[in-house]
Amino acid sequence: MSAKATYDSRQVEKKWYAHWMEHDYFRSVPDEREPYTIVIPPPNVTGVLHMGHMLNNTIQDILIRKARLDGKNACWVPGTDHASIATEAKVVRKLREQGIKKSDIGREEFLKHAFAWKEEYGGIILQQLQLLGASCDWSRTRFTMEPKLYAAVIKVFVMLYKRGKLYRAQRMTNWDPEAQTVLSNEEVIHTEENANLYHVRYRMEGTDDTYLTIATSRPETIMADTAVAVHPDDERYKKFHGRKVVVPLVNRVVPVIPDDYVDPEFGTGALKITPAHDPNDYALGEKYGLEVIDTINADGKMNELAQFAVGLSREDARVEIIKLLKESGDLIKIEQYRTKIGRSERTNAVVEPRLTLQWFMKMDETAATALEAVESGEVKFHPDSMVNMYRSWLQEDNVRDWCISRQLWWGQRIPAWYHGDEVYVAETVEEALEEARHHHPGLTIDDLQQDEDVLDTWFSSWLWPMSVFDGFGEDKTELKYYYPTNDLVTGWDIMFFWVARMIMAGYEFSEDLLGKEFVEKHGRQPFRDVYFTGMVRDEKRRKMSKSLGNSPDALELLDTYGADGVRYGMLSSAAAGNDIIFDAPISDGEVLNQSQLCEQGRKFCNKIFNANRLIQNFAVADRTPDPAAELATRWIEARLNATITEVDRLMAEYRLSEAMVTLYRLIWSDFCSWYLEAIKPSDGTLSRTTYDAAIGVFERMMTLLHPFMPFVTEEVWHQLRDRNEGEDCIVSRWPEAGSFDAGLLRDFGRLQDAVSHIRDVRNQRGISHGEALSLAVKRSPESEQLLGADAGAVAFLKKAGVLGSVDLVDTASDNGLPFLLGNDTAYLILNEEVDLAAERAKTEEELNRLRGFLKGVEKKLGNERFVANAPAEVVELERKKQADARAKIASLEKML
Repeated sequence: MSAKATYDSRQVEKKWYAHWMEHDYFRSVPDEREPYTIVIPPPNVTGVLHMGHMLNNTIQDILIRKARLDGKNACWVPGTDHASIATEAKVVRKLREQGIKKSDIGREEFLKHAFAWKEEYGGIILQQLQLLGASCDWSRTRFTMEPKLYAAVIKVFVMLYKRGKLYRAQRMTNWDPEAQTVLSNEEVIHTEENANLYHVRYRMEGTDDTYLTIATSRPETIMADTAVAVHPDDERYKKFHGRKVVVPLVNRVVPVIPDDYVDPEFGTGALKITPAHDPNDYALGEKYGLEVIDTINADGKMNELAQFAVGLSREDARVEIIKLLKESGDLIKIEQYRTKIGRSERTNAVVEPRLTLQWFMKMDETAATALEAVESGEVKFHPDSMVNMYRSWLQEDNVRDWCISRQLWWGQRIPAWYHGDEVYVAETVEEALEEARHHHPGLTIDDLQQDEDVLDTWFSSWLWPMSVFDGFGEDKTELKYYYPTNDLVTGWDIMFFWVARMIMAGYEFSEDLLGKEFVEKHGRQPFRDVYFTGMVRDEKRRKMSKSLGNSPDALELLDTYGADGVRYGMLSSAAAGNDIIFDAPISDGEVLNQSQLCEQGRKFCNKIFNANRLIQNFAVADRTPDPAAELATRWIEARLNATITEVDRLMAEYRLSEAMVTLYRLIWSDFCSWYLEAIKPSDGTLSRTTYDAAIGVFERMMTLLHPFMPFVTEEVWHQLRDRNEGEDCIVSRWPEAGSFDAGLLRDFGRLQDAVSHIRDVRNQRGISHGEALSLAVKRSPESEQLLGADAGAVAFLKKAGVLGSVDLVDTASDNGLPFLLGNDTAYLILNEEVDLAAERAKTEEELNRLRGFLKGVEKKLGNERFVANAPAEVVELERKKQADARAKIASLEKML
């Protein structure tokens, strides 16, 4: 069979993805098979493909393709999240460019524009995932704002309200003045930034020259001060206890409060208390009954209550207030310091603490249930060290009620209707009216006013494993077949945002939807296993993002290296939970960075492709295999079975990176470098038996590698032999590991070591690789078993080592370079005089170098901090260095 001359990843990827789609291989419908289900972490509808998506979806695709090869009914559900804040911001910006204000067109018209924007741009990222090879069931694509999923969110809100788990209250919240909506604590990103600390004096009431100096980073809020606090034990301020001071500029008289909340070491040890603009100040205000004066509007500008800088932004107001404080003589000094600033995750605006009226979900019981689900092992985390982070977020002291309302129009509108101070929660206005008429018989729909707010985006995505199968509708067929799902793949950064909340939803609603008998048999959990990916970061360890401009162009990477090359590069250094430092500098030449790994992946594709070309270019004849080929074939079969056993174990443990690297070594080193060289015929003609064995091994290797690198494996699979319609690698069967002879693997390994040593000697001494040398091996039961009982061993040594003769001898050779072959001494006899004393000196020099190297490695491994804090693969690399050095030292000592 002829093979194409070059591997063209662009052409191959386009051809095979279209082929898979045409044959509906990604499609899943319930049947008699065991289901295997993954729901995609729905990317924002505003998004485009970035490095995090590439890693996350490569892992999902590996898992789903493996399940498909295992004969399971593999279902990978794609979809997008409506991303309330981000999408509304984009639509508002687009309208502004057209001279249209959101407030001028009203809610209904705005939503028309939002849906139009979604239709134009919302599917881009899903189209880009196809370029990566993602084998999602695209016919199942869902969107969190589509009618059925919208209805599910409304139904859940009503269910929770009736269970007493929702309430509406005024609380101090995080406010995004750009998006003009409240944010949850998890949507605020705190980063260290340079800031100024302003020392401002407050005059003691009734005096002209007695002052208390406070330190504040927000002088623009001075006009909202209603107290000053000091630590009760701070000697500097005991004379102020029970007294009052005058707030500068506004001349408001406020009390001095002794409270142990105050840190006497920070700033001046005296704090201005502004209950309207700081959550801790608000708590103190409630404790002492202080007045709340809100001087900042929703858009972040100063209002009339501020009296000064009215209409200015917070930043401009700060400049103005500092100027006024200087003029009044109340600004004592300004000092720089580092502090954590909270910014909106979506708009990057500095978050304003603000007292607002919001809807909340009670989280104490729900969080405890979600924690128990993971600690009991019903939901397993990979790596299991992630349980500690999960526990820290969900333990009782850290759990706060979930603020679920947002002051936006793009989202599921809260199903609550108001009549005066009364609230009626129902799925429709008609149901709300019916309930209201029990209290007010004459009411009409026009008498009810629906809540203007929408629900937090996460309040829809927490239902994702159930809602994508229409679990909140009438027909539960699909939910009963696919639920619980199998694996969730996501970043650890949304562990609380999404993972914990999906677990909460599963345990809250699964029995309502599926019945007690079903959940007792199958479980309430939304998924059984969670694989946490690390973050893809730049060399400064910053998370890659469009806003920072530090992320490579994902599509450009795919175009340069091919999808398989990029998948290889992303995964080969991406152990579960560990961050990837993309294109970090290399130290000691030990580790490749991601661009180099992508290039290595591209070369791997070429290697596989060319290995097939080599085999296909051999002539094939019905004749007895030569002894070297026969031995090598038995060995590669054993290596293949051993590798299948190892890869099965690694994948069961979610060690996907190690599984792929294991397959890389099998294919590149064992098959291409050793096996093909061993069977390569001198006359260009291969025996039929050897050819069939090589094709059979190659075929199984392509199936094993297919989940990791689907395009090149499908291409080569079809070039290996003639295929009937429907005989595609994607729907072949995952190979089962057969038994293998460990002794054969050990013996062949010794032969490989001997050949490698011979090749090293040739390189060191400049001996042509075509010049035949001789090998003498000290006779022993072991060497006789290795070389005397199997003609293939000698034939392999001669062929691979380019040796004229291989002999067993009883005495040492006078003119041979000694080395160890297993536990026996072998002598490579050169066509020149050998200075054994010089060779001994070189060996001792190498021994001393290795001993020093080993000492350094063992010192590093003896450092508990290094072992505890370094990435697992780095520690494992050091342990491998240790084992290799010890083995080499033992070998050299024995040879001496």
